[in-house]
Amino acid sequence: MTLTTGTPARPLRVAIIGAGPTGFYVADHVFQNAQVVAEVDLIDRLPTPYGLVRLGVAPDHQKIKFVTTAFDKVAANPRFRFYGGVEFGKDVTLADLREHYHQIVYCTGAQTDRRMGIPGEDLAGSHPATEFVAWYNGHPDYRHCEFDLTQERVAVVGVGNVAVDVVRILCRTAEELAATDIADYALETLRHSRVKEVYLLGRRGPAQAAFTNPEIKELGELADADITALPDEVELDDLSRAAVERSEDRATRKKVEILRGYAQRPATGKSRRLVLRFLVSPVELRGDGAGRVAAMRLVRNELYASSTGALQPRATDRFEELQVGLVFRSVGYRGVPLPGVPFNESWGVILNDKGRVLDPSSKQPLVGEYTAGWIKRGPTGVIGTNKPDAAETVEMMFEDLEIGAVLQPPATAAAAEALIRERQPRVVSYADWLKLNEIEVQRGKAQRRPRIKFTRVEEMLAALGR
Repeated sequence: MTLTTGTPARPLRVAIIGAGPTGFYVADHVFQNAQVVAEVDLIDRLPTPYGLVRLGVAPDHQKIKFVTTAFDKVAANPRFRFYGGVEFGKDVTLADLREHYHQIVYCTGAQTDRRMGIPGEDLAGSHPATEFVAWYNGHPDYRHCEFDLTQERVAVVGVGNVAVDVVRILCRTAEELAATDIADYALETLRHSRVKEVYLLGRRGPAQAAFTNPEIKELGELADADITALPDEVELDDLSRAAVERSEDRATRKKVEILRGYAQRPATGKSRRLVLRFLVSPVELRGDGAGRVAAMRLVRNELYASSTGALQPRATDRFEELQVGLVFRSVGYRGVPLPGVPFNESWGVILNDKGRVLDPSSKQPLVGEYTAGWIKRGPTGVIGTNKPDAAETVEMMFEDLEIGAVLQPPATAAAAEALIRERQPRVVSYADWLKLNEIEVQRGKAQRRPRIKFTRVEEMLAALGR
């Protein structure tokens, strides 16, 4: 059939909500289809693009941020527009988007932490790891957070790469951090940190830890922090040993080898100590009588094979107490529901099938609505994992376009732009962002840093002469 939508006379109009990596990957895949003429509008609540690449990737991991050069190429397409500082559900509604676009794609990620669900979790000094990460990365919503770094002992619960980022930032020297794009106020606070001992706590064994080998290896190379692990906790139990041997998983073997090496490593008198623990779970945070965390009660775990064959932790009758005054939980992340968009509460994702958003009652696809990334599948994988995920969603979008199963908006690109600018006069374009980026990089050069970030929306707008 001849396509009426997706031609030069009637371009396919796509709105993407969320300007993180997935949003850019979706835009890129849409533009790569030579048979379809498309216009893509990328809408984000923040004035700045890149999502977690800017506000989640650790400041001492600059190489990972080079992926933004690929995003800038996508944004250079003349049929691409960025609308920063525009909030979905507030500045523009789902009804507005249906009036202006053939297809809408939700790429909003997983924005909140899962809770541990233990007594004392809400004591002062107990925080979600993502708040700390957003704070030190200069996220405008989190710059006013406060973390009591006068505490000498800190526990980080979880053994994924985010947890490893948190312990690494806590253990870095001010000199190491000063060479990064960490937020200025965070650098100043960390410069006066009194943290001496940091614990990284995993509920399963070393073979099941989610961190990658480069991440865990880097912890052994910190300038002023000794690393150690408990020898009995890094030895594989029978079930783990059998699983590793069966799978011939070289990466896991290497991981266990690195951890065993840490257990044997002698202390060298560095000013901080990082302790890796396995097969332990927090069961309670205990207060000091004034509402602050003073200690964590841990239970020792053992592993058992579940009905699916996965090795799961089971509590024993052995307990211990860890004296800590600051706790960060990094035990998983959840998506946040969007106004009017079907959501699976138990999974924390948008209700979908291969990226097509489903009607909750009929379980049939909703015409013109799609999702990609963590809000589609849950918080798994690294930045690059979102590329094939986005490709799958875009494939569904083009299949639907082929049969005419798209929204039929009466409005044009110009009408969409007029609506957005009327609703949010302070909207930030991609050209505006490139100006802000240039200013940040220039400010950084003066201090031999990659950039000095704007961390307040008002500052950004003032720099643009608004």
